[in-house]
Amino acid sequence: MKKSMPKNRMTIQRRIITEELKKLTSHPTAEQIYHIVRERLPKISLGTVYRNLDFLSKNNIIRKLDIDKDKARYDAEKREHYHVRCVRCGKIGDIFNMPKMNIEKEVSKFTDYDVLGYRLEFLGICPQCRKRSKK
Repeated sequence: MKKSMPKNRMTIQRRIITEELKKLTSHPTAEQIYHIVRERLPKISLGTVYRNLDFLSKNNIIRKLDIDKDKARYDAEKREHYHVRCVRCGKIGDIFNMPKMNIEKEVSKFTDYDVLGYRLEFLGICPQCRKRSKK
């Protein structure tokens, strides 16, 4: 009888996916991570990458961002921060050191919900798209 592996351990695939994601600030999609990880794990499948990203995000090792309307993006940055998305090219940037907002408390005044958290996305035009539009 084959002994089953614990589902919550840090496998080699999870470790490498996390290591590669930590090198990036581009908030890549699963497909982009797959192409990067294949350099180190040539036999890894896209399905394995998806399953491991799901595990890593559900266990708060990485963040899954539902910013892009078409595909989830991933972020290994654990410090509290916000995101800004370019409305032209879709590039996502980080915003650090913004004053802490107590939005949950304010929103609770206008609803009977128990507010557990929020997602705040800023929209703008990135420097590259701004340059392109000036040409």
